[in-house]
Amino acid sequence: MASFDGIEQGTTGANDNAWRRFTRWLRRRLPMGLYARSLLIVIIPMVLLQSVVAFIFMERHWQLVTQRLSAAVTGDIAAIVDLIDTFPADRDISEIIRIAREQLDLSISVDPPGELPPPRPSPFFEILDQILGEEISNQVRRPFWIDTVGNSKLVEIRIKLDDGRILRVYARRNQAYASNTHIFLVWMVAASLVLLTIAVLFLRGQIRPILALTKAAESFGKGQKIDDFAPRGADEIRRAGLAFIQMRERIERQIEQRTAMLTGVSHDLRTILTRFKLQLALAGNNPDLEGLNQDVEDMQNMLEGYLAFARSEAEEDVGQLKLSDLMARLATEAELRGKTLTTSIEGEDEVRVRPNAFTRLVANIASNAYRYANTVKIDARHSAKWLTITVDDDGPGIPERSREDVFKPFFRLDEARNLDSSGTGLGLAIARDIARSHGGNVTLGDSPLGGLRATVRVPA
Repeated sequence: MASFDGIEQGTTGANDNAWRRFTRWLRRRLPMGLYARSLLIVIIPMVLLQSVVAFIFMERHWQLVTQRLSAAVTGDIAAIVDLIDTFPADRDISEIIRIAREQLDLSISVDPPGELPPPRPSPFFEILDQILGEEISNQVRRPFWIDTVGNSKLVEIRIKLDDGRILRVYARRNQAYASNTHIFLVWMVAASLVLLTIAVLFLRGQIRPILALTKAAESFGKGQKIDDFAPRGADEIRRAGLAFIQMRERIERQIEQRTAMLTGVSHDLRTILTRFKLQLALAGNNPDLEGLNQDVEDMQNMLEGYLAFARSEAEEDVGQLKLSDLMARLATEAELRGKTLTTSIEGEDEVRVRPNAFTRLVANIASNAYRYANTVKIDARHSAKWLTITVDDDGPGIPERSREDVFKPFFRLDEARNLDSSGTGLGLAIARDIARSHGGNVTLGDSPLGGLRATVRVPA
């Protein structure tokens, strides 16, 4: 019993794995867009329904109509055969030919005794050959030969009479065959195309508001202004659009409140720092006050840095920035500091960002590299979707456990770096804040030069 259970479980597991492989294969080949998937939801049931209807029609209606038409023609032929057999062989059958032509719409002739031609190969679609052959076998009960192949509008039937003569019968194809079936198919396909066109128009109207909402969300994530967005479409899409607008307004209001509060605080602190500077200036050149002068200067730098970090220059509009100009600025700074800098640009030179903020982002990372390294390498790759800038240096680097902490405001790695009066502990924090306001991020890793690699990646 246990062995049977094991076999059953193994079979079930194999079936589950096969089903998962099939679903993964199907997902990879199905379109990912909502518009394309919505079209498939409309098209696939329509095609399946029409296929079933067409199959039933061909199998039932078309075959039934063809069978009845073929039976009627075969009955007329059987009557002609009986008439010919009834008349003496030496009598003129022109009257029978006339009756067949005028009353039965059949063209007949009687050939001298002979043999029937060999059977012709059956066509691929042999519904007429099959049904007409069965009817002749059942009603006429004599050797026969039929020709329904070709583009001719006539069907040729040869029947061997009892006395050996050959009766030739020419009937119009539509007498024995439901030849107007294509009208049904044409109407079915035409109606499907009309319905599909209407579905495409409606789906485009429903998808357009979703695309507009997506574009607005992406623009807001990149820090771009979106003044022309208005919720449209179905009720659910309108509610999603209104929720996005409310969220955007709350975020903008919080940013404005934070900026206004910090502006007020900075104004008050600047007043106090100005008083300190004035009192120290009045005190003269006292060596004992040098430390206090440095503390006031550090407080001033930290205050300006924190205010810039809080604002993140979010009020700046999006514009065009040339990467070559940015690299030239960084090269000038490297030359002034006596550092070795190599740069490279791959892709389009112009990028669409907030120019001042993005320049400050890259400059902060480069300044951090200049401060602790002698050789710096900056590579910019501008693809269709992303702008990636990597800054490599040969400095001491940052331990892996501290690479996230350095993005915190005022974080210092050690006392030695804390003594660097040129830094406030906000450079990387501001850099990541600007990158995220563009919809990207800044990450740290190991550099091939032996130091630190900083990677800036933002949507292009």
